[in-house]
Amino acid sequence: MSSQLSSTINSDQISAEAYRWIRDYIHQEAGIDIGLSRQMLVIARLRKRLASCKLNSFDEYIHLLADPVNTFERQAAIDLLSTNETYFFRESQHLDVLREKVLKTHPRKQPLRLWSAASSSGEEAYTIAMVLSEHYGYSFDWKIFGSDVSERVVKQAQTGLYPLQRIDAISEEYRKLYCLKGIGKYNGYFLIDNRLRDRCRFEVVNLVKPLPDLGQFEVIFFRNALIYFDDETKELIIRALLAKLSAGGLLFIGHSESLKRMDLPLETIAPAAYRKLESEA
Repeated sequence: MSSQLSSTINSDQISAEAYRWIRDYIHQEAGIDIGLSRQMLVIARLRKRLASCKLNSFDEYIHLLADPVNTFERQAAIDLLSTNETYFFRESQHLDVLREKVLKTHPRKQPLRLWSAASSSGEEAYTIAMVLSEHYGYSFDWKIFGSDVSERVVKQAQTGLYPLQRIDAISEEYRKLYCLKGIGKYNGYFLIDNRLRDRCRFEVVNLVKPLPDLGQFEVIFFRNALIYFDDETKELIIRALLAKLSAGGLLFIGHSESLKRMDLPLETIAPAAYRKLESEA
């Protein structure tokens, strides 16, 4: 980073060099490609951090981010620049595939582990948990691991507490079984039933960094996240996920996404749904 940065007028503007530095930072740290011309998005999402840090410009802010000792601020920038759009029962066709290809065939003597690898605030993981609870109940050993690069949304997922308007996508039957309507200070919110929350664990995981020892999974959901990465990063992430997927296990991506031009040990079993080939370790 240049020691002579052009100054910006205020937090409503960002210099070309500051934007380039932030763009490179978020790509290096989280693999996210924010593009060449999304300055207004960066300004809108990071403006409050400048005020909180009592800084006058983005040029000052990147000096703060550049120092590895500022771990809180570096994570805060990642949290704000990562996109976390999600909702309950999104692309529900995949849940039908899950029922047919996994739940009806998986031996009950073997534990079932599923990973929501871009879980955002947890709606996908809890959706899957509702489906598994309906099918298996709670006597069978099934667990769901949810992860995201954003510490902020992971903390929300861990609470299982959501604004009441998000309940609309959940069927009436599931609402009665798995959702508790808030009262008092929680009026306007609902809480996921603690039996489901006990089956779900959420952690911060950066998929472009070496993965922690997570064990193996029979199913991995990584939906509507590939669109934020360049081609090289996409393949790096998919290969890392496949290393954690058991042979014969299923990988789900978003219906608008593609794994074309990647030489992967996968066979397509449904739109945006793949099985890891048995011959691969």
